[in-house]
Amino acid sequence: MKVHVVVPSVEREQALAVLLQCFPHGFEDLGDEFAVYGASDGELPREIGSWTSSEIADDWGERWREFHHGREIGERLWIGPPWERVPSERTAIVIDPGQAFGTGAHATTVLCAELLVEIEQLGPVLDLGCGSGVLAICAAVLGHAPVFACDSDPLAVAATRENAQRNRVEVEVWEADALYDELPRSIPLWLANLELRPLEELAWRPDLPARLIVSGLLEREAFALDGYRVAERRTLEGWQALLLER
Repeated sequence: MKVHVVVPSVEREQALAVLLQCFPHGFEDLGDEFAVYGASDGELPREIGSWTSSEIADDWGERWREFHHGREIGERLWIGPPWERVPSERTAIVIDPGQAFGTGAHATTVLCAELLVEIEQLGPVLDLGCGSGVLAICAAVLGHAPVFACDSDPLAVAATRENAQRNRVEVEVWEADALYDELPRSIPLWLANLELRPLEELAWRPDLPARLIVSGLLEREAFALDGYRVAERRTLEGWQALLLER
């Protein structure tokens, strides 16, 4: 099923955030509307827009690949699906979009990865709410070690392990609530591609590191941590990512 979601322009950013959370790998931004693939209209959050549903072709199982493409990260990396050709001059991070936890192509992931590429000091890294493990795998490929990753969803933990194995890197991943559970100590860099509300809750942790890369923030949203400065801010497609340093 293909569902068209028509949203008033004043509600567009809110709808984008809601759809990203509910369908992280299965919707297309068409400008004045969104198209959600592989869903029924009964699965759509009722607080956004108006929608109509329409059937898609029987070959959708193959055609969905047309919507997943690789992204170049800085001058070194490429993140993309296994069926696309990797630029010869780049190191590939291959993520299977068949998993429902992110493919690495979303703007927030790209922004976090770009900030990560620019960090020259290598060391331990912790990826909070790792999803499919894209950022943790990026860190490992770049030479950071050890790399830790956690997520409250056991399916995300399994996806991260599978993707780490696919990319031949070491990532220690486990199931945990990044906001409240005990985390490994003395990790100087955390990656948190979450949303504004959980990031605000994360701010209350007493064990925050020297550096954080955070995203999941709309470009208009304000976020700050006491005792930290914004060392760099990047924006892409209406989203932002911050490198925060003590």
